[in-house]
Formats: sequence, C-alpha cells, structure tokens
Amino acid sequence: MGVDARGRLVEDPFAYRVTKDGKVLISRGGRPVVTVGGPAAERLTAWLENASDEPQIQQLLARATGNYRRGNERRGGRA
Repeated sequence: MGVDARGRLVEDPFAYRVTKDGKVLISRGGRPVVTVGGPAAERLTAWLENASDEPQIQQLLARATGNYRRGNERRGGRA
C-alpha cells in the first residue's frame, strides 16, 4: 500500500461509519466526502475490519474517496 509522504492523513484523517443498511459513509474534517454502497461497500468494510493499523485504514479510505495520489500522476502523451 502507498505511503503518505506529506503526512496529510495524519494531520487531517478520514473518519468512517458503517450504516445499518451496509453503506460506508466517509468524512473528513467533519464534512461528508463520499458514500460507498453495494458490493464496493461490502469489500471496503471487510478490508477495514482486517486492517492492521490506523495508517492502513487511512490509505483504504483515501482510495475509496478517489483522492488517492491526487496531483502526482504522470501525464500521458507529449509534455
């Protein structure tokens, strides 16, 4: 799994809550970011339950929000 080189997940961590109907509500800074439902929520819940530590949980939540590696992807084609 990736590393949080800039420490942003430590300074401003994600929080999550699993609802009765199985959806995963992910928030950051007290504001909702995304709701994951269906089979994706089931997989995410299982991964979160099996996570070994808090940094791993934060990486899973970052990936689920789609904000993983934002800004440092290489662009294809000509520069």
